[in-house]
Amino acid sequence: MRQLFVMAFRDLGRNRRRSFFSMLALGLGLALLLLMASVIAGEMGGAMESSIKLQSGHLQVRASSYDPNKTSLAWTDLVENPQAVAAQIASLPPVKVATPRLFASGIVTARDQSLGVGITGIDPASDANAPFKAGLLSGTFLTADDQNGILIGKPLADKLALKEGDSVSLLANTSNGGVDQQPFVIRGVYTTHTPGYDQSTVFMPLAKAQAITQTQNHASVIFVLLKDNAQTGPVAAALGSSPYQIKTYLQLNALLATTEQMSNAYMYILYLIVLGITATVIVNTLIMSVFERTREIGILAAIGMRSNRIMMMFFAESGFLAVGGILMGLALGGLLVAYAVNVGFYIGNLGYTGILLGERIYGIINANDVITLTILAFIVTLLAALYPALLAARMEPVEALHGGKLS
Repeated sequence: MRQLFVMAFRDLGRNRRRSFFSMLALGLGLALLLLMASVIAGEMGGAMESSIKLQSGHLQVRASSYDPNKTSLAWTDLVENPQAVAAQIASLPPVKVATPRLFASGIVTARDQSLGVGITGIDPASDANAPFKAGLLSGTFLTADDQNGILIGKPLADKLALKEGDSVSLLANTSNGGVDQQPFVIRGVYTTHTPGYDQSTVFMPLAKAQAITQTQNHASVIFVLLKDNAQTGPVAAALGSSPYQIKTYLQLNALLATTEQMSNAYMYILYLIVLGITATVIVNTLIMSVFERTREIGILAAIGMRSNRIMMMFFAESGFLAVGGILMGLALGGLLVAYAVNVGFYIGNLGYTGILLGERIYGIINANDVITLTILAFIVTLLAALYPALLAARMEPVEALHGGKLS
């Protein structure tokens, strides 16, 4: 067996340039797939993390009749006495924070421009507001007793040419099906680096939101963040006996979860396509090697080398190409993934599509993806040697010695 590996290594060295570019083709394909796997994992993981922090929480507690698509403000669809309910939930050990939030639809008008927005009433003192406080670009954050202050996102401020201290008119739906319009002052401008969300979300203190929407002492949901994602199921089960419906972040982000599953399925197909293309380079290299060594193969067969050992020699050559290509791919892919993890790729504002994509996508290093792609690349490269190996093994020794046809 050792002799076969020595012969295979020597044969690849006969045309080093061709062998190098064959390994390089495999390496480039593997590096590209590592980068794609990292970016897709980062995109889906980042979108889910953003949704949990900004929009859904790990859990939401809400009235059984509440319909988020209609942003219902009818009292029967809201949580009554939400501060007390939130305090009770916050007493559970796995819960990091539980806070009431009130959602309403509205229109912001500044000078001669108007834009539809979602109004979110929050408890300004809650730790759930950390992303907005950390992303405050100018001005000050809201206070619980502020009666005419709002917080707007940077994309909205840019679109309407607004800044802190400016006055706007805000129209909001009310619980009785009507509308109310009042003047507000912009206390601050924030960014979460999620343009679609920032452009469409205006914050105001919960008390003021309840007043303008006429939903006194009611909230749309209790927004719950946990200390550990793994506790979502147990906490949801513990809250299951309450008179309200309990929604987990997977249920609240069903579109994102489905998209992630579909992306993973398509990625495996893409893996095979890219590796299949690179494998054709390996096939071409080995077939050319067979034609160039027809007489040599005939001599080996004539002196008694069996067909299976001739096949093994070509599989060994393919194995060397695979190892070299994989090492190149891991080195180049490591650099690309490192760039994706630390710098990311700017995509800007893709609009609000139900999936919270940040303005920059970062990669995620996943050991399982690295191992899977490495093994898959090695297997595909070995399979690429099957046809050239069979071609060489089926040579008739007499014809091969005279440079004759291949069987």
